Amino acid sequence: MSLSYRHVLAIALLLPLGFAQAQSPAAPESAPLVQLPDFTRLVERTGPAVVNIEATIGGGDARDDEDAAAEGAPPMPEDMPEFFRRFFGQPGLPGRPGQGPRGGVSQGSGFIISADGYVLTNHHVVEGATDIVVRLNDRNELKAELVGSDPLSDVALLKVDGRGLPVLKIGDSRGLKAGQWVLAIGSPFGFEHSVTAGIVSGVGRRSLDPSQQYVPFIQTDVAINRGNSGGPLLNTRGEVVGINSQIFSNSGGYMGVSFAIPIEVAMNAVRQLRDTGKVVRGQLGVRIQDVDRERLAEFGLDRPVGAFVDSVENGSAAARAGIRPGDVITRFNGREIGRSAELPPMVGAMPPGSRASVTLMRDGKPLDLVVTLSALDTAAAPSAPAGQGAAPAPAAGNALGVVVEELDASARSALGLRAGEGVLVGRVAGLAARQAGLAPGDVILQVGRADIGSVADFEAAVKDLGSGDEVRLLVRNARSTGFVTFTLR
Repeated sequence: MSLSYRHVLAIALLLPLGFAQAQSPAAPESAPLVQLPDFTRLVERTGPAVVNIEATIGGGDARDDEDAAAEGAPPMPEDMPEFFRRFFGQPGLPGRPGQGPRGGVSQGSGFIISADGYVLTNHHVVEGATDIVVRLNDRNELKAELVGSDPLSDVALLKVDGRGLPVLKIGDSRGLKAGQWVLAIGSPFGFEHSVTAGIVSGVGRRSLDPSQQYVPFIQTDVAINRGNSGGPLLNTRGEVVGINSQIFSNSGGYMGVSFAIPIEVAMNAVRQLRDTGKVVRGQLGVRIQDVDRERLAEFGLDRPVGAFVDSVENGSAAARAGIRPGDVITRFNGREIGRSAELPPMVGAMPPGSRASVTLMRDGKPLDLVVTLSALDTAAAPSAPAGQGAAPAPAAGNALGVVVEELDASARSALGLRAGEGVLVGRVAGLAARQAGLAPGDVILQVGRADIGSVADFEAAVKDLGSGDEVRLLVRNARSTGFVTFTLR
């Protein structure tokens, strides 16, 4: 069978089309190369329960918002638009991105936690407020009453008149892990109901503010700025896991590090504020610090974990339980202490009168104790004893520059000491000792690991010390027993 020229040409023309179809079959629509979260439904559901808060502080004044925002702020670039100049935050390290200056108007955020009108926000947003207005998502404005406020957790509870209000669901922050998505809704720079998202950067963070030691902060990279304070930090289920509270900043603006109060800490404060109008916490009565890696062998540890007890308040819960300076607390109520910053939130979460188990290392050996917590800041502080010994010499004859005196029985009894314990500091001439905090009236119990019970004991313990040596004294005064450490010059 022969093919005509016409048939051959037709076949030749059809071959490329058939080849192309064979090589490139019709493929179904491919999935996106990257799946990014879509928060639209979450925001639609949770947004109505987020509020803007305006608090008049100290009666307010006649300054406008631009003057209030600019006070204390760094110089602005000349080419910065005026609109952004007036909302630029104040510098701080760390910063609390909420209020303007005292005596003005504080702007912040908050969220509704009950349909009958309880609203949660930061203490620093409403601190000193004489008038508080809560603005809802629908622009309705309600006057708010301050139910109670707790500066140590930076939590405030407000109440507005309302029924059937939208409410945010309270979640659980204890399972948060670094890398999880979180979302913030608030009013940065006055832009109401702004949404920002990011991830958890870390948990159990310690604030640089010493008054915040009872809060194990959640660190995120969610953009938080002035006006975001008090707003919710949400997980991807739309549950509140924290309250946005602080930023780490040299300029007052967001620099990638934000801190939120765990919702469990906040709700513990809420329950107490609602019931009694104040928050009470348990207290051990110790001053602690991280374990020094160079002293692991001395402590009987193989890694730097736990909380080193630097001092113990006289008459405190810790003192009554037998905790001593130099101990390392490794567990509290069965929970391991990795860093010293982890201990205060555990203790503060328990009410006064609670009994807790404490595991510690002393002289390289583990020891279990039971402590009954006292109320925070209520430990007794007896008055300082007067020196009863001979008048101090005009100058110190040792490298420390410290003159000591014998203690009599009444002075020892006033400090709870036994016979043969301690010498009284009569004069501190050495600069290093003074700068370390040693003062007349203190009682030295140890120099290094040597017990001191007389002036002769003290002079023998310090006679070979010289410039460059590190000195560690165990010192007792009217308030506490602890270490004073310094390097001789």
